[in-house]
Amino acid sequence: MPNLPKNLPNLPKNLSDLSAALGHLKPGETLAQGVQSLTQWFSVSDDRVAAVLAEVRAQLPTTEVTLLGKPQAGKSSIVRGLTGVSAEIVGQGFRPHTQHTARYAYPSDELPLLIFTDTVGLGDAERDSQAIAQALLTDFDDDPDRARILILTVKINDFATETLRQVVATLRQRYPAVPCLLAVTCLHEVYPATVEDHPADPLGLEAVARPFAALQEAFVGLFDRAVLLDFTREEDDYHPTFYGLEALRDALADLLPEAEARTIHQLLDSVLDGEPGRQISNLYRDVGRRYVLAFAAAAAAVEAVPLPFASMPVLTALQVSMVGLLGQLYGQKLTRSQVGGIISTIAGGFLAQAIGRELVKFVPGFGSAIAASWAAAYTLALGEGACVYFGDLMGGRKPDPDRIQAAMKATFDRAFDRSRLDPPDPEPTDAPNPPPAP
Repeated sequence: MPNLPKNLPNLPKNLSDLSAALGHLKPGETLAQGVQSLTQWFSVSDDRVAAVLAEVRAQLPTTEVTLLGKPQAGKSSIVRGLTGVSAEIVGQGFRPHTQHTARYAYPSDELPLLIFTDTVGLGDAERDSQAIAQALLTDFDDDPDRARILILTVKINDFATETLRQVVATLRQRYPAVPCLLAVTCLHEVYPATVEDHPADPLGLEAVARPFAALQEAFVGLFDRAVLLDFTREEDDYHPTFYGLEALRDALADLLPEAEARTIHQLLDSVLDGEPGRQISNLYRDVGRRYVLAFAAAAAAVEAVPLPFASMPVLTALQVSMVGLLGQLYGQKLTRSQVGGIISTIAGGFLAQAIGRELVKFVPGFGSAIAASWAAAYTLALGEGACVYFGDLMGGRKPDPDRIQAAMKATFDRAFDRSRLDPPDPEPTDAPNPPPAP
């Protein structure tokens, strides 16, 4: 039996109680009442979902990335580089947080792996730079233990940096342990006219090396690492589009705590491989599997009922609750009818086998044991398929039915084959024991 997550919605604390309750169900009115009572065990209340999300959120290696820089310094481009999402999504993702800051939680507000905090209007004459610094300090004070990094973003041809320097100095004075990365951006704006693409080593150009050194001198003592970045758009025709992404990845890995550094390293690897969102999907699937295992264990207990079709309403309610919870984990808030539609979409040919699972209960001895193994394997497969489905949505892709079916089939085959390697003893019957041999 897998270890059950503490706050799994409405699952009985003791699955043996569930098996016992199901075993005492009888046909007729008592059965209907019992099924109704058992079905209620698997309804997901908002409070319990909130508890699950809070538990998972507490275990996620979330990093807050505070972006310090003037407008047009390349802050949004850094967000694009770190997440792999489009400029339009980044622009829509930022929400006002305070008078002086905006925030974007990636990939979802409920379970973020990265929280980007952008300074609004830093460098504008009418803005109070110390008020901006104080707003950031208040955020830091509210959650001093969160993993954080400051990314000081400066265009390579911008030397009016005194306001930025004052803000960074204020933050570093109060929180010297929070690492600061100096990101010097927009390199192509200082390339000589004869340079049409990124050179192998931009520092070989005096037009880049000289201002880069000057900016490091301007912020001396206030940053831990410095990198050169030029994150352009595809239509700009610079190659690579995200110049310096590997250096950014390595710098963040060096500056952040181990768990957070590993997560960001994996996220950036998927962006560099041309598959943004893949690692997010994998990380969330690992979280989701913890809950799928618990639902599968409960499904096996439900299907131990030897009466054909008696447990189907309970099993259906359990699986609807599981998929609904997984949707919440992936940031999808769904009604029960929407969950039912998703199950129909992703389950495909598995649904027809459900009838066969119930009919094998007519087979004396092994019927309900086989059905229990099937139910657990099918629930695992359904959960895996749901994770792939929701993962595609989270990554901005259209769910691929073939990939979902392949994931479900592989999971089902593994789980069902594993159960057959150690078959249960035949169920007892009321037949008398044969007389001993003479």
